[in-house]
Amino acid sequence: MKINAKIKSKQLIVFFTFAMMVMALMGCENKKEAVIENEADLINSGLADGLYSAEFSTDSSMFHVNEANDGKGVLKVEDGKMTIHVSLASKSILNLYNGTAEAAQQEGAVLLEPTSDNVTYSDGISEEVYGFDIPVPAIDEEFAVALIGKKGKWYDHTVKVSNPTLIE
Repeated sequence: MKINAKIKSKQLIVFFTFAMMVMALMGCENKKEAVIENEADLINSGLADGLYSAEFSTDSSMFHVNEANDGKGVLKVEDGKMTIHVSLASKSILNLYNGTAEAAQQEGAVLLEPTSDNVTYSDGISEEVYGFDIPVPAIDEEFAVALIGKKGKWYDHTVKVSNPTLIE
């Protein structure tokens, strides 16, 4: 009987600990909801203003984040708008367009210009590559990005930004 009473006592302790954790999490969730209701910039992204590390995936083995960055870019959220900066694998992609290749070739299309980024690989070697600041309409949803390379031909791609983790 003493063993049975000890087991029940431990079960009660575990139960109450679990119940307290659930109540604490519910309290945190309610506070988060209150913040979201009060801040218009969270309506679209669900993320507060700040910098995040985020995964950037594409439908292409030729158009991807530089291997030195483990498939991630820096997502900036400001006033409800999101932009991800990604360093690419080389300087072969000259411009990007937030949309389709057909739209990129229309008069008045605003192209995304490259930045010069330095990346350092795990073996310590550094290289200068192109990077881009790409507007992100939504997290975890694919969207169209067109690119033009040194050959002068536009290509359609789909990309997705996911798993943002707050940096600062």
